[in-house]
Amino acid sequence: MNRNLALEFVRVTEMAAIASARLMGRGDEKAADQAAVDAMRTMLDSIDCQATVVIGEGERDEAPMLYIGEKVGSGKGPQLEIALDPLEGTTICAVGGYNAISVMAIAEAGCMLHAPDMYMNKIAVGPDCKGIIDIRLSPTENLKRIADAKKARIQDLTAVVLDRPRHKDLIEEIRSTGARIQLIGDGDVSSAIATATPDSGVDVIFGIGGAPEGVIAAAALQCLGGDFQGILIPHGPDDVERARKMGVTDIKKVFKIEDLARGNLMFCATGVTKGSFLDGVVFKPWGALTHSLVMRSESGTVRHIRAEHHFDKKPRY
Repeated sequence: MNRNLALEFVRVTEMAAIASARLMGRGDEKAADQAAVDAMRTMLDSIDCQATVVIGEGERDEAPMLYIGEKVGSGKGPQLEIALDPLEGTTICAVGGYNAISVMAIAEAGCMLHAPDMYMNKIAVGPDCKGIIDIRLSPTENLKRIADAKKARIQDLTAVVLDRPRHKDLIEEIRSTGARIQLIGDGDVSSAIATATPDSGVDVIFGIGGAPEGVIAAAALQCLGGDFQGILIPHGPDDVERARKMGVTDIKKVFKIEDLARGNLMFCATGVTKGSFLDGVVFKPWGALTHSLVMRSESGTVRHIRAEHHFDKKPRY
């Protein structure tokens, strides 16, 4: 996969971020998400590739564009798979909160799990804890392992957990160990990346979130040298059947990071609102400023790109 494609794909997340950022704080989640989807879909066709959306806005009958299985790109160039979330943190954007991003992961064909749109139990850590986590063990045991790997006390660790009623017991157990907790309302991809960002103050994420977001997070952590594990949580036989149709034959399988995303991966994210590792879109009289992260697993390169967008030369925005 040509390394120059990474700089092409970041243009896609930049435009999605700008489009959704215009609706920041307006209280309309659907409008913000639709703006990001429209911009991302338009920009994707300017990229010379033959790509299939494997993680997107839903299945074909649920989404008019960027649906799972949709073909995007110019129709020329390499065959790729794309996992995307035009606006991760729709609620965050709608209320003007913290850590909304536009994000996508790109892989060669056959290298990303085609995850069904269901829940997944997850654990994610940075490079200093790679290989020591085990989602089958209790949060307490995993925190002990993480503390040992970091040569720290459990009380010095910070775990991120989605603030949901389903996590009541998980939160109580983490608190019983003495570890600190950061509860978030949305944005578990951002939090997974934060575990591999030294100055973020985040050591681990625990808990149940969307399986598609798990694949995107795993791709990012592959680029950063981190680790991730997940187990699908079906809600009844319909979910099991949907997973089977997408190639998941063992619904109880522990998915390791290489099961979710492997090979030559690229990852792009652009901040929509200010966050732990990306600044949000800032509008100026002449246009906008964006802050993006571009990564490649093959080289381990991590680029922070700050761009100026002049709207007189981009009349669409």
